[in-house]
Amino acid sequence: MKRPTSFDLAAMAGVSQATVSRALNGSALVSADARRRVMDAAQKLHYKVDSNARKLRSNKIQTLAVLVLEDMENDHGAINPFFVPMISEIIKYAGQKGFELVISLQQESNNWGADYCISRPAEGIIFLGSKDFETYAENFQGYNHADDNWVVWGLNRTARGKVCVVSDNEGGAFDAVTHLIRQGRRRIAYLGKFSGDHWEFIERYQGYCRALHDAGLPFDDALKVDCALTLDDGAAAAGKLLDTGVAFDAIFASTDIMGIGAMRELTRRGIAIPGQVAVMGFDDLWVCNTVSPRLSSVRQDTTTAARVLVDSVAALIEGHEITTTRIPTQLVIRDSCRTV
Repeated sequence: MKRPTSFDLAAMAGVSQATVSRALNGSALVSADARRRVMDAAQKLHYKVDSNARKLRSNKIQTLAVLVLEDMENDHGAINPFFVPMISEIIKYAGQKGFELVISLQQESNNWGADYCISRPAEGIIFLGSKDFETYAENFQGYNHADDNWVVWGLNRTARGKVCVVSDNEGGAFDAVTHLIRQGRRRIAYLGKFSGDHWEFIERYQGYCRALHDAGLPFDDALKVDCALTLDDGAAAAGKLLDTGVAFDAIFASTDIMGIGAMRELTRRGIAIPGQVAVMGFDDLWVCNTVSPRLSSVRQDTTTAARVLVDSVAALIEGHEITTTRIPTQLVIRDSCRTV
């Protein structure tokens, strides 16, 4: 059957097509009687409002784009596993707020995401996965306009007045290392990135250093291993520590994946966890509960992060001023860490 139109409603209700449009949009200019006749006609004809056409007419697209940077360091998929629960929460919460979502996996390049700022298929954009914010901001210099509404996850800086949402990486790392110290650990190794294009990991390293300093423990450069972020990299980093013969009784890995890799290598070499070496990760991925021993970790609150990201970009769309938000972390202690 042919889909009924607003003109069909107008003919059945005995009103003009303009009156039908006003009635369906809740205009106060339509009398109660005319509104009732329009609604009755809509029910009889099984008429459904074309939400896309309404958005176009009102210039309110009510669509958000979530752009996810492809994870080139992940051997088991194109999306960083940390982002999977966050994307799920963004989908759920954005739907509750009345937004439709466009999710796109972006290649890492000099202009990734730029097409979205030019063609504007969405009113607001949430970026997940950018690491080098200076280069990132520079790349968008020619594309980003004052009225582009975009929010970035995971960075501690803003550019051109834009908004970032980030976990308390330094505070979470400080809590993790402080816990290890309170459990009697004195030679705590750090596995992770130190380069300037990895702001999250730099903050976690700073938290590690602050915890050692506050506890009066000396800093040993030999306990610091600069490594990439995969499972094999974590295993290789733990192997490097063991091969050099440096004494250590705990590992703080800047991601869970590296921590699990480190545990794999320690176990392979007959090192008892946590008896000889305690291991702490960061992110609290679901996999922490599936390995043996179960990995202790610093939990990033992906539910709160998703809500703040959506609320922030929605506020920008409405023209409100928004500031960068730092979300608290939570220490989750499992089998890999306990009192010596």
